[in-house]
Amino acid sequence: MSPLKAPRIRRPLVKFLPNLVTIAALCAGLTAIRFAIEGDFIVSVWLIVFAAVLDGLDGRLARMLKSESELGAELDSLVDFVNFGVAPAIVMDVWAFSGLDGTAWMSTLIYSVCCVLRLARFNVGNRTEDATREYQHFRGIPSPAGALLAMVPIYVANMLPDQNFLPNPLIGVYLVAVGALMVSRLPTPSFKSIRIDADGATWVMFALIGAATAMAFYPWATLLALCAVYVLAILVSWRRLWRHRRLVGGPH
Repeated sequence: MSPLKAPRIRRPLVKFLPNLVTIAALCAGLTAIRFAIEGDFIVSVWLIVFAAVLDGLDGRLARMLKSESELGAELDSLVDFVNFGVAPAIVMDVWAFSGLDGTAWMSTLIYSVCCVLRLARFNVGNRTEDATREYQHFRGIPSPAGALLAMVPIYVANMLPDQNFLPNPLIGVYLVAVGALMVSRLPTPSFKSIRIDADGATWVMFALIGAATAMAFYPWATLLALCAVYVLAILVSWRRLWRHRRLVGGPH
């Protein structure tokens, strides 16, 4: 007599949508690497930006559809490393350091290693009681933000094509600095914890439409401005946290 087979579990196709979005992000990141090798850095940058947008959607879709799973979480982390740890490093290496000696490659290696360490620490934090704190604010720069910050020299170079004032050693130091911020313990704002009043939703929508329009007509300036706003938000977050700890801790 054949053993009883376990009943097959059937799920609605829509439940697989978050993982499909994650796979689409992976395809964007891998294609960005291909275009970078071919020398088309503009397409590479936009594919990584697109991957960052998809990365912000898959988790929200999973929560909305109640289809969160351990497989999805692991897949998301692996894809994040490819899209935001490997792809930006290769894009920056080919763009800035092509033909140089191995010392330039060290900066891209350091950036990638910092990214994978950042993701590993985040995954461990989500499995512990520290997950609530991680939700309120990140420790270190998240990998998508790190990838967008890492490519700032490309934004500047495309904004000012007739200028050449970004020496390669400075770009290498900049990449190492971005990597260091990813693995740092410094608090950075988490947009997941932002709450908006119903009355302010209209203004937020107008702001998003304005940002999308600016991205279409002034892409490099808009990307640079968004990175500047993010860095400013980090500085404001540090200042508020420092003042809060000072008030709670009292005079030393």
